[in-house]
Amino acid sequence: MTGLFVGLTTLDLIYLVKEFPQPNQKIIALEQSIAAGGPATNAAITYSYLGNKSKLVTILGVNSINHLIENDLTNYKVELLDLNKNKSSSAVVSSILVKQSNGQRSVVSLNSTYNQVESIDLPDDLLMGIDLVLVDGHQIAISQQIIQKQTIPVVLDGGSWKAGLEILLPHITYVICSADFYPPGCQTIKEIFAYLQGFSIDYIAISQGQDPIIYYCKGKYGEIPIKTIKAVDTLGAGDVLHGAFCHYIQEYDFVSALQKASIIASKSCQSFGTRKWMERD
Repeated sequence: MTGLFVGLTTLDLIYLVKEFPQPNQKIIALEQSIAAGGPATNAAITYSYLGNKSKLVTILGVNSINHLIENDLTNYKVELLDLNKNKSSSAVVSSILVKQSNGQRSVVSLNSTYNQVESIDLPDDLLMGIDLVLVDGHQIAISQQIIQKQTIPVVLDGGSWKAGLEILLPHITYVICSADFYPPGCQTIKEIFAYLQGFSIDYIAISQGQDPIIYYCKGKYGEIPIKTIKAVDTLGAGDVLHGAFCHYIQEYDFVSALQKASIIASKSCQSFGTRKWMERD
């Protein structure tokens, strides 16, 4: 199966620390990792790792460090379509601290706010052979351009609400969002479900870290418990959840796909960085 993943790509500089630093304090990391990151990117890598073909549509451009990103994508067999490949562009770099005792992380990044592409001539065959599309909301205009004229399933990674997402929602099949996803006027989970259902979306899930995933499936609500684990690093767990969901939804129903994907996401939290869990099999 082949999935198309549209959105943010970063270079992640990840440090494992005993404690987060205080103002003006210098600390020494226990371990470090450098990898391509971003919601769509980590999801694409997970999807490829699980035995599928991944194509990533993103914004990189020409700069001195993009070869690190490109090498990582090549290593995990992710095909890259850089919509900015002939232009100079500052790489999006994320600096991430992961606390050793509980796997909590702090992230500093520019994300895609200053690197938006409004419209572009996309390849005519971009969707040829594609079975599923995931968008992460970081490139609204390009995502709309890709998904508005096709009929294959579309997954929305709703890490947080982003201006313009309402443009995409009429074309979305599955919404999997975090507990930090609050559409305009929404303050409760009930309001979030109601807002999304207003776009005729029948499949909605809200992940809550170690707490149960809450879902809505064609008129029915339910919860999926999360197995208790010793979390080493929670960075990218939501991205892994989305990539694994894209894999399992091609064989299983919505709830079963979420259950199986949550197991993969939990596994990713049991080692440092966003890749090491793949090396433990």
